[in-house]
Amino acid sequence: MPISTFALILGAFYLMAGVLGFSPAFVTAPQTADPSLAVESHYGYLFGLFPVNLVHNIVHALTGVAGLLAWRNLFPQREYAQFIAGFYGLLTVLAFIPGADTMMGLVPIFRHDIWLHAVSAALGAYYGWFYPMGRGQMGARRAEAA
Repeated sequence: MPISTFALILGAFYLMAGVLGFSPAFVTAPQTADPSLAVESHYGYLFGLFPVNLVHNIVHALTGVAGLLAWRNLFPQREYAQFIAGFYGLLTVLAFIPGADTMMGLVPIFRHDIWLHAVSAALGAYYGWFYPMGRGQMGARRAEAA
């Protein structure tokens, strides 16, 4: 799968997650044992699994828009993948630190978000640093430069 397809799929996925996170039809209420947040607006579980709130939804939507811009070659695709690896890798690590799993009360990044962020980071690392540039991509870049 080319890097452009990675950017399209991940971008569409995160944009959809960000938009659906604002819809009460897709978000269940937080449980009483869940940590309290400073930003309680739209706090709940997307599809009953992924903790979200207003800030989380905005971050997901922006990540998605950036992916779609990368897919359309309006933003460098490899750099998008590297950003995904670094940003979501950091969120994965923070999720294991007490207190940081809510980003000091701003964004819930616990439970199922951990594996989602870890998979996103791993895919971003692969496409950002290890995916080989094929002749077709190099040729396309040379044609654009001409």
